[in-house]
Amino acid sequence: MSKAQTSHRASEKAARIHEHLGGRSIVLIGLMGAGKTSIGRRLAARLDLPFTDADSEIEIAAGKTIPEIFADHGEEHFRQGESKVIERLLNAEQQVLATGGGAYMSAQTRNNVAEHGFCIWLRAELDLLMKRVSRRNNRPLLMNTDPEETMKRLISERHPVYTGADLVIDSRDEPHDVIVGEIIDTLAELAEHG
Repeated sequence: MSKAQTSHRASEKAARIHEHLGGRSIVLIGLMGAGKTSIGRRLAARLDLPFTDADSEIEIAAGKTIPEIFADHGEEHFRQGESKVIERLLNAEQQVLATGGGAYMSAQTRNNVAEHGFCIWLRAELDLLMKRVSRRNNRPLLMNTDPEETMKRLISERHPVYTGADLVIDSRDEPHDVIVGEIIDTLAELAEHG
């Protein structure tokens, strides 16, 4: 297949996906380290949609980093602000939205996502999550003596709630473009049959 044919096919797929979404945003959920931001950025580019990282928007709104918000005000205050920011973003233009790992635990956020979005859970195994999160030290929930035990607890608490997503994609130790391709193929298939 020529480069022009491949490009034409990709834009046809993107058009089908846009039509299927009907103006809804694609919302990525999953634990920290699942790849929501990097995969989200690439997915948005391939679908010609804007990309938004909810955590970055929260930091802009608060004028502080997430670790500073946690330290100054606690997790509950952070979660309230997070819920408001996500609601505002979902009421804005269609986009690919990467959320923080705990965002989907809020019933209000789940309702907003169900109403205005198409939710994709990027599911990842513990060892991959730990490998990825160990590269940076900006994860307030893991700033303790046993981050792996904390991650195990988060998996047991959050995975049952994440099953409410519209689609589950396994985030693996492969190039992010492979995962993005899988998401696009699955969305195109859903658009065709659904």
